[in-house]
Amino acid sequence: MSRIFGTPFASVYPLYVTKVERKGRTKAELDRVITWLTGFDGAALQRHIDEGTTFEQFFAEAPMNPNAALITGVVCGIRVENIEDPLMQQIRYLDKVVDELAKGKALEKILRTPVAAVAP
Repeated sequence: MSRIFGTPFASVYPLYVTKVERKGRTKAELDRVITWLTGFDGAALQRHIDEGTTFEQFFAEAPMNPNAALITGVVCGIRVENIEDPLMQQIRYLDKVVDELAKGKALEKILRTPVAAVAP
C-alpha cells in the first residue's frame, strides 16, 4: 500500500491551493475542479478537510465523475490512464487536473465539457 493512501487530504490540499495561486489561479477554481472530479459539493469537500479524511477514505466516499476516465497524460512520469490500482489512479487524476489548472488550462477543458456547459 502506498503511503499517500493514509495521508490526510487536508495536509495536501493547502499545497494544491499554493500551487494554483502561485500560477494566478484561485482557490475557488481549485475547489471547482476537485468537486467536478470527486462529485462532492463544497460542504462535503470542506467536511473532509476539517475531519482530516485520508486519501483512501476521501476517494472511497467520492461518487467520482464518470468523465474522470477522460483524464489522460503523465503525472510523475506515469501515464494516468495506465495506472492499475483504482485508488492510485484517482489520486493521480486529482494531481493531473490540479496540474492542468496551475498550467493555465481553460476550465472547460479541465472539466472535459463543452464550453457552453461550464457554469460561471
